[in-house]
Amino acid sequence: MTLGPHAATVVWDNRLSEYDFGPGHPLAPVRVQLAMRLALDLGLLAGPDLTLAGQIEPAADDLLERVHDRAYIEAVRKASADATAIDLERGLGTPDDPIFPGMHEAAARVCAATLTAARSVWRGQSAHSVNIAGGLHHAMRGAAEGFCIYNDVAVAIADLLEAGATRVAYVDVDAHHGDGVQSIFWDDPRVLTISIHESPATLFPGTGWPTETGGPAAPGSAVNIALPAGTGDQGWLRAFHAVVPQILEAFGPEIIVSQHGVDSHAEDPLTNLAMSIDGQRMAAEALHRWAHAYAGGRWVALGGGGYDWVNVCPRAWAHLIGIVSGQPVDPQSAVPESFREFVSTTVGDTAPTRMTDGRDPWPTHFDAGFHPEDPIDRAVLATRNAVFPHWGLIVEEQNWL
Repeated sequence: MTLGPHAATVVWDNRLSEYDFGPGHPLAPVRVQLAMRLALDLGLLAGPDLTLAGQIEPAADDLLERVHDRAYIEAVRKASADATAIDLERGLGTPDDPIFPGMHEAAARVCAATLTAARSVWRGQSAHSVNIAGGLHHAMRGAAEGFCIYNDVAVAIADLLEAGATRVAYVDVDAHHGDGVQSIFWDDPRVLTISIHESPATLFPGTGWPTETGGPAAPGSAVNIALPAGTGDQGWLRAFHAVVPQILEAFGPEIIVSQHGVDSHAEDPLTNLAMSIDGQRMAAEALHRWAHAYAGGRWVALGGGGYDWVNVCPRAWAHLIGIVSGQPVDPQSAVPESFREFVSTTVGDTAPTRMTDGRDPWPTHFDAGFHPEDPIDRAVLATRNAVFPHWGLIVEEQNWL
């Protein structure tokens, strides 16, 4: 079967909303529900080259056990059925990861949705795929962390490796470091993990320094760009383009898996970066281009963090769905009135009127010269110095502006 360049699978099952830590928790399922509703109202969930995959059943334990300890899975099952089964050693019952009924099934269903997305691309059923309910990148082998019970990203990557992949690139643009995925594949040279995030000096989880570059069997396989608090579109895009395409080209991935947390937005209540919807859209556009340039077009896109439920998450992820499905949304487009009415009646809030924040950023070229006193350029140079030599790439340390 010959696929068109935009043949895509969008994964969505209403039961994915059951991954719900309860009232007052920042990771509210409404943020994903609103994004899918906006995508629907924009006409992004239909088309001759698009498959909408639903009816997702929870992933079986043998799939989860590829990346999680059996004892941990048993602890999650126990907590799912018994609200008193708090296990703080395994991160269950903390303020970040409170216990809720059916927690195991809900988290395993998120894993299955991401597996569906990844398998559709690897098996040649789609060129691209997206699951915005996924991207739970903090979960560790034996513990919950940072709103994440099971690590759906790692489960899908492990499945790709089991299916025969030998070079999987993971790119994480969430404001928080993708620590769980990095940890699980720390010493596996088949998996490249790249994370661009707010500096661990100012944000959870406190990891993701440029000096974290992979285990002894996989030197250079972990790439971390740690940006100073307050970094906006221009600096973020400059750093992204100064590191990521060069490493991807050197690694030569067979498939790219990307996590699109949108908590890098200036209005996000939990982080300190200052991006706009427009900059986030450009990041997704760049990953789309790089998937075609370096991975034969094979691209799996996932959601992630994002805690401005109404203004940011729906628009940013609708743009992502549009890019994945070959139906990019004009930033100047009006937000459909049907969506604005839905927001008003369901959450009692006012939705934005346009699909843009009115910004027009662009990536400036680091190789043309850098400012040694600029904190963003110092962050880029720290990453380049740490990982470029592992990939035979040259660091131009004297190319100052």
